[in-house]
Amino acid sequence: MIVVYIRKSSDRVQLNNLQHMKNKAQLILLVSGIILFTPFFSFAQKRPFSTEEKMKMHNERPGDPYLPNPYNGTKTSPAGNYYGSGIITRQVNVNSSGQNILGDAANEPSIAVDPADPNHITIGWRQFDNVGSNFRQAGWSYSSDAGMNWTFPGVIDPGVFRSDPVLGFDTTGNFYYNSLTYDGTNYMCKVFKSTNGGAAWNAGVDARGGDKQWMTLDRTSGTGSGNIYSFWTSYYSVCLPGFFTRSSNGGSSFEDCVQVGGNPYWGNMAVGPDGELYCAGGGAVDGLMVSKSINAQVPGSSIIWNFSTQIYMDGYVTGSAPINPVGILGQANVAVDCSSGPGRGNVYVLAALQRISNGDPGDVMFARSTDGGHTFSTPLQINDDGSFINTQWLAVMSVAPNGRIDVAWLDTRDDLTYTDQSALYYSYSNDQGATWSVNEKLSESFDPHVGYPQQDKMGDYFDMVSDNTGAHLAWTNTLNGEEDVYYSHITPGTTGINDGKGKDNYVSLSCFPNPVKTEAQFRYQIKDECAVNMVICDVSGKEISTLVNKMQTAGIYTVDFSAGRLAPGYYLCRLTAGTAMIYTRLVVVK
Repeated sequence: MIVVYIRKSSDRVQLNNLQHMKNKAQLILLVSGIILFTPFFSFAQKRPFSTEEKMKMHNERPGDPYLPNPYNGTKTSPAGNYYGSGIITRQVNVNSSGQNILGDAANEPSIAVDPADPNHITIGWRQFDNVGSNFRQAGWSYSSDAGMNWTFPGVIDPGVFRSDPVLGFDTTGNFYYNSLTYDGTNYMCKVFKSTNGGAAWNAGVDARGGDKQWMTLDRTSGTGSGNIYSFWTSYYSVCLPGFFTRSSNGGSSFEDCVQVGGNPYWGNMAVGPDGELYCAGGGAVDGLMVSKSINAQVPGSSIIWNFSTQIYMDGYVTGSAPINPVGILGQANVAVDCSSGPGRGNVYVLAALQRISNGDPGDVMFARSTDGGHTFSTPLQINDDGSFINTQWLAVMSVAPNGRIDVAWLDTRDDLTYTDQSALYYSYSNDQGATWSVNEKLSESFDPHVGYPQQDKMGDYFDMVSDNTGAHLAWTNTLNGEEDVYYSHITPGTTGINDGKGKDNYVSLSCFPNPVKTEAQFRYQIKDECAVNMVICDVSGKEISTLVNKMQTAGIYTVDFSAGRLAPGYYLCRLTAGTAMIYTRLVVVK
């Protein structure tokens, strides 16, 4: 039996949801009438909050005293694990038996994946031991088998209020956990380090800090390799006027604060292929702001911000929307193509924004720069629902080493009740953001308003790391009737690839059953005669077994596969057909 915990102000939440449902229905009628009877309508609107007001919003500080779990962690329900086409999802805040813990809450996750051994994954989040209190701590869980099973040891720094978890990783597999606290006067951050895949953490190092901080690491082979960078909202900085710091010694210490040109807020950072650093956030009025430093990578240098670019996005970051009442619609994302392909050095920005031109409450908007961040393209809407009333929110973006861009977000397009029922959606681009795949729905819809831990939000962000096989996503949903944190591995769908001669060299690949205990069958299709190679790999890409390696004519083929000698875990089947290459993920269970 699943127990649903009702918060103290449940009557108010229910009334708010009913009123929101009524208001949204009225909005549909209003917009329909305007479109039908008004030859021209401008959605020009007064911004609900100024930039300064937004920078002051939703600061994280203690409210309630700590309460232990109401059942001492003894009451459980089945964990929210499921498999679907292109996605494998596992709940990570689980007990030692892999069961969901009743009476707690978890949200605002961040993820680190060991690039040297992607079997090692760690996710951190805001842990609420009791939904009756908004006291939160630095929760975390780690996996040693590519996300199939998770160990939740508890919290870092037990008994200390901690929020805004941000995880990062270096090239050698060390994990870092940036965590915010508040002492009644100042916001301060500590960065904890793990050298064993997230199983244990050191005592942490003072990292200056402030509210809504973010952290990234330099994973290039250049001068700044291993550098750790962090910035936060300037209004809540412990070291005004600065709101940025750097570590050049693997997190052993952090430097005095400096300012960031353009004053971005509610955003994140990325390092380019030559060690250049980008900070992104909300713009001066609307849109987004990106600031660039070329010399931040040089240890001991006085950091210079070479320029800041205000980006037109036909929208603006916002907070206090009905769908996430005391949170934000989503933060600004920046990512850089570090591949050796044609997009190398491209800078991409993305955010869930309230629109200016059409009044939409939330769209996923994207723009790219091909000149190192000096200028950006006309903004492109990624969600393809074609509606002005649906809300897309908590959007996240990452770029794979091969240049593929992955984007995931929550979406209300399937909600017919107008109560903010949301589902996970995904899209990707293989051509530097010029075109995007058809949006894929990857979860059932859920009510984001249940399970609030005395704080009416599901957090302010999700987090994602991409590799060449797919996207590793850390996200929150309420499919279990409460707020829980989940890991999903998303495998990009099959796409047609042009062979340069005007032919559609389409390939497809599937596996049944999946998960598999003993025997499985792969099915694939090719449209032209070509050399075909099919191999089973581990999650790091190491080949384990070759299933097909020969020329084949156009057609549909099947291959029987015995998984009996494989240990339980995640594997990849890679199909190469001519110039096309696709993957599907294989789950082996016993």
